[in-house]
Amino acid sequence: MHKYMPHTHEDVQAMLDKIGVKDLDALFAEIPKELMHRDMDLPESMSELELYSHFEKLTSQNKPLIPFMGAGAYDHYTPSIIRHLIERQEFLTAYTPYQPEISQGTLQYIFEYQSMITQLTGMDVSNASMYDGATATAEAMFMACGHRRTNKILISETVNPNIIEVVKTYAKYRGIEVVLIKEDQGQTSLEALSKLMSKEYAGVIVQSPNVYGIVEDYTGFSDVIQEHKGLFILNQDPSTLTHLKTPASWGVDIAVGEAQSLGVPLSYGGPYIGYMATSKKYMRKMPGRICGVTKDKDGKRAFVLTLQAREQHIRRDKANSNICSNQSLLALFVTIYMSVMGKKGVYEAQKISFNHAHYLEEQLLALPTFEKIYDRPFFKEFTLKTSLDIDVLNETLKEHGYLGPLALEKLDPRKKSLVTFAVTEKRTKAEIDDFVAIIGGLK
Repeated sequence: MHKYMPHTHEDVQAMLDKIGVKDLDALFAEIPKELMHRDMDLPESMSELELYSHFEKLTSQNKPLIPFMGAGAYDHYTPSIIRHLIERQEFLTAYTPYQPEISQGTLQYIFEYQSMITQLTGMDVSNASMYDGATATAEAMFMACGHRRTNKILISETVNPNIIEVVKTYAKYRGIEVVLIKEDQGQTSLEALSKLMSKEYAGVIVQSPNVYGIVEDYTGFSDVIQEHKGLFILNQDPSTLTHLKTPASWGVDIAVGEAQSLGVPLSYGGPYIGYMATSKKYMRKMPGRICGVTKDKDGKRAFVLTLQAREQHIRRDKANSNICSNQSLLALFVTIYMSVMGKKGVYEAQKISFNHAHYLEEQLLALPTFEKIYDRPFFKEFTLKTSLDIDVLNETLKEHGYLGPLALEKLDPRKKSLVTFAVTEKRTKAEIDDFVAIIGGLK
């Protein structure tokens, strides 16, 4: 048996029998036949110089598109200094935070990342980061269910369907029932929440800005949830918190979301970074780890790991989650971004995004092919109804070098003819005008 293939034929067959699959080929039945057993046409081995030349020829065929698409991944500015700083030896180390005497740089930026997240959210404490915004939301569900000792959770229909699917997937294997709260005119219905909420639910998950880009009003939500001892969970794009009310001001118990918008480039879809912050009351229920600051025996400042609610440190059945790491490199991206941009810089970048998005909406509504569906406030992302063939619209824009908008029908079949646009500070007026002119030429 090959040393890198430890399973015998008997082992493989036992596993297949267990999951009720005939053979290994059946595991890949969903992959289109035209993609199976393709000849990769790999070239012969090359020297380093030859390999560089080979890839330069390949990458020269790429045609980068200018994105007007969001839904959780936004084309914000990444200061060039980040690329240089993340490779400094103070930060780039092979040692993990478990060895504080030789990983002070890593521990320091994690501590500073946590501090910045608490400043943005208004919450008491942040952990050292999560894998991404969707899984952070699922982990918040586990926190709520563990605290309340119940296996039912409420989630709003206005949460991005991708996030809802991740939550449902995580819930399935923990025996948690996920119940949807009806939306009302593009926003989570307080009336529907009030009718559904009871002590059998561990908590409520909402999102703002939501799948339509709408900034939701959560007045009264905390009162209803607290009345039944539930936990209030809010998924929010942290970059919008430079202008919008903080989760803490809404009475939120657990704040989560995708922090890609804080300096992390799109990178073809990842990796990204999730954040999680909560109040001191639930601090020991958080997954992952928390970095703290103390003094060493000489009285000098020192960074250490403080809370580590992981299966490596406590009995597995007592662990809040089996998450075994944090997105440390991406946490460093976020920390440097916020440090370099500063409060004013992050605020101004988001203000420009806000203005550009509202300008684009105004220009599109002047066309006969678009109409508003919800008269609700939005930040940098908005949804319109269109009479255009969305596939033709996107293909035409792609031919002219643009990506987007997002057809919401791709996420939810009920949302026909709805398209979502996202605009950041990187988009110029000339690009926006050209984008609208192309769309205006379609019938």
